[in-house]
Amino acid sequence: MSEPTPPAALSAAEIIDIVDEQDRVVGRSARGEAYAKGLRHRCVFILARDAEDRIFVHRRTADKLVFPSLHDMFVGGVVGAGESYDAAALREAEEELGVSGLPRPEPLFRFLYEDGPRTWWSAVYEVRCLLPVAPQPEEVAWHTFLTEDELAARLTEWEWVPDGLDGYRRLLDWRAAQAG
Repeated sequence: MSEPTPPAALSAAEIIDIVDEQDRVVGRSARGEAYAKGLRHRCVFILARDAEDRIFVHRRTADKLVFPSLHDMFVGGVVGAGESYDAAALREAEEELGVSGLPRPEPLFRFLYEDGPRTWWSAVYEVRCLLPVAPQPEEVAWHTFLTEDELAARLTEWEWVPDGLDGYRRLLDWRAAQAG
């Protein structure tokens, strides 16, 4: 009898689109190979808020392919081959929060994340989750909901995924520009 395949191994084999600097599809690759070779791909970042407007914050599991055991203020992940950003945002939010029947996440903006060999187009969304969450244990080691002030206080206290931290700072700047 063989051992079950660990979640990280399953996600490493997932096929994803490879994109250029303008976010145009130029090929496909297994996710693990894309990470190993630093191939540009697509991701979604979804800021999930509860009924009290608090933000879902979590610590990633230790076996994640990228940024294991770090905190994140977004749920999300890699966009599958041929999948739209919008479809990936809903799929990833429901998977990671452990819910079904979420409203479609609202698209806010996109940005190109580049940090050495890590590069991906990132679509940022927001969704209101009024359902009780049951986060996916393969993805989420710990979670809570924080107010924006509580989150701001922890930005320098906790170790955050760098792309999520960059995305959150861009979200704050985007909101300021929308308001002004």
